[in-house]
Amino acid sequence: MPVRIVAGLRRLRALAGASALAAALVPAAVTAQSDDRVVFPASVPQGAMVLGKVPPGSRVEYAGRSLRTTGYGSVVFGIGRDESGPVQVTVIRPDGSRRDASIAVTARDWPVQRVDGVPPKTVDPPPAIAERIRREQAQVTAARARDDDRADFARPFTWPVQGRISGRFGNQRVYNGKPGSPHSGMDIAAPTGTPVLAPAAGVATFAAPDLYLTGGTVLLDHGFGISSNFLHLSRIDVKAGDRVEQGQVIGAVGATGRATGPHLHWGMNWFDVRIDPLLVLERPK
Repeated sequence: MPVRIVAGLRRLRALAGASALAAALVPAAVTAQSDDRVVFPASVPQGAMVLGKVPPGSRVEYAGRSLRTTGYGSVVFGIGRDESGPVQVTVIRPDGSRRDASIAVTARDWPVQRVDGVPPKTVDPPPAIAERIRREQAQVTAARARDDDRADFARPFTWPVQGRISGRFGNQRVYNGKPGSPHSGMDIAAPTGTPVLAPAAGVATFAAPDLYLTGGTVLLDHGFGISSNFLHLSRIDVKAGDRVEQGQVIGAVGATGRATGPHLHWGMNWFDVRIDPLLVLERPK
């Protein structure tokens, strides 16, 4: 989506490198026995997907939720855009011993972006349209609530399309001069019809060609509450329930819904927590 950046953008590569999301897992707590290790990053940026390692069979609690663990002890959760931290993770090992990990959260700058030329009815929808938007968003929210026991999120993610980043996660949006919600994903400019590839394997949990705000919309669940959404598609090549492999074509770039030009909006969530796809892409392999 073409945007005019009002405040300067900080490059995220330095930020992602400093956070070292997955490979630089600085131990928050380590016992003498390697099988009992509890390993989380010491610090992560706002919008991060956090990976950790606990003894297999442990119970893990974060933000009032019991987290799934893989058979080899991996866990994952998301840090919101506005989280100030530090955040606390509680691990109860199989032997009943407890470890609490504290993770610092580094703040990021959120510049303001002005998006002009958006159809006025998508900025100030009449009551009937507002109700349609509410119904459609409720369906999307329900699809994000899945907690499948699949670890598709654990493998490195790849770019769904190649192109210029035309909108960054978290930036405050002003549509036609009216303040809107922060940008919930990453926009990648590409020509209409460009194939969109699954950045990681998963299961399609939602596919609809004509949502009012987001147009052609696909949700791909990567397991453990991690999901991707792909918006403004001109074509959809999967249906709800399909198993999708990394690199598989799931649709095509378009400008449907609230869009001023062809691009792919790629968003990511941990349940209802929005996370930054660029940080996920840039995590060390």
